Formats: sequence, C-alpha cells, structure tokens
Amino acid sequence: QVRLVESGGGSVQAGGSLRLSCDASEFIGSYFCMAWFRQAPGKEREGVAGIDMYGSPSYVDSVKGRFTISKDDNTLSLQMNNVKPEDTAMYYCAADAWVAPSRWADANAYLWWGQGTQVTVSS
Repeated sequence: QVRLVESGGGSVQAGGSLRLSCDASEFIGSYFCMAWFRQAPGKEREGVAGIDMYGSPSYVDSVKGRFTISKDDNTLSLQMNNVKPEDTAMYYCAADAWVAPSRWADANAYLWWGQGTQVTVSS
C-alpha cells in the first residue's frame, strides 16, 4: 500500500507561481509511473503531467511551457509558472507500478491516489 500526500497548494494571482509536492509513504523507486491530475468543479478529472519509469515527462497541451513535473526518490513535484485562472482546480497525485505511455493521462490507469491540494488562481 502506497500512501500519497500532496502539499503546496494555495491561492495565487494570475502570472504567479506555485510548487506542488507529493510525498510517498514508502520508497517507491524510480520505476514507478506517477502523474498529476486536476479536477475543477463540474468537470472531469484531467491529466496535467506525467512521468514514466525512465523519467520522461508528458504534459497536457494547456500547460506545456508553463508547468514542469519532476521526481526525486519519494517526492513528485509540479512547478507551476505563469498560472492562469483556468488552472484553478483540486490537484491530485497518482502512482502505479506501470502505466503504458499512451495512458499517462488516463485516471483509470493509476492505483494509488492522494487526497488532493487546492489551487486557486485569481485574475
């Protein structure tokens, strides 16, 4: 059982930055696939960024060039720069031992989830 705990959310003005972190309860190794998802009220959960077992990142088009995902031992991070009001959502960390690269943004591909951290961007 892997427990994931997110932190770093908060309120920020458009154009600002936030850094989200996701700490795993135990050593999960570099071979785990992990991702950040977000869900805004009334919308479906959306894959924001993922990182595969080789450390290769993937991003949804709307955050490319603004967000950076990284992983170090037991911590997954999401650096969010130049944030926009449409980035407002609850952000979740997800992990699984293996996720096919083509499914990195599929929430059903991940077994373990954190409780989420709220990000609110004001204009």
